[in-house]
Parts: sequence; structure tokens; C-alpha cells
Amino acid sequence: MDTPIDAREIIKRILREYAALKPSYGDIESEVVFDDEQGHYELIRYGWDGQRRVHGCLLHVDIKGDKIWIQYDGTEEGIAPELVEAGIPRDRIVLGFRHPDLRTLTDFAVA
Repeated sequence: MDTPIDAREIIKRILREYAALKPSYGDIESEVVFDDEQGHYELIRYGWDGQRRVHGCLLHVDIKGDKIWIQYDGTEEGIAPELVEAGIPRDRIVLGFRHPDLRTLTDFAVA
């Protein structure tokens, strides 16, 4: 089982990989925000798509106790399977963006 340090490094690696992908539209930049002390990890995208301002969170992951909480996932495939593939057990991953009643229908942690 991973230690919290391992989980942090896995999350940061995955967010960096997503940040390296340039959107196929507009002049959009990516920025990763890591707060190891508080256990907060985000990938933000910002810039311009023609005349439209783009600014928002693409991924938001928190570490709470021994659980990895995916608070927001704006990716196409989702990062939960990537976390599992990297060695984090499903029972340590909470799909925080799902209503608590619906989490029971997944094979991930409820809370």
C-alpha cells in the first residue's frame, strides 16, 4: 500500500502530464498548483479562445487522511483509473464530485 508521500508524488506526476498537453484550441496555458502541507492539488487552465476568456479548474484532488478525494475531474477519461494503475487501491480513492448516495454504486471508496 502506498504511503501518503507516494500518493502525493503520483498525483503530482499525473497532473504534470495533463499540464503538458496543449489544448487544440485557443491560446490556453496550464498551471499546476501543489500544496503538500494541506494536501491540495489542482490543474488550472487559462488564456483566450478567440474573444472568450478561459479560466478554470481542470482537475482538483485532495488528500484527506488516507483517502485521495477527486473533487473535480474535467478530463475526458477521468484520473481515477490512472491512480489505480499507478498503484493506489480503489478503496483509497473517493469520487468526491459524485453525490454521496451515488458513490455506493461505484467500486471506489464512499468516503
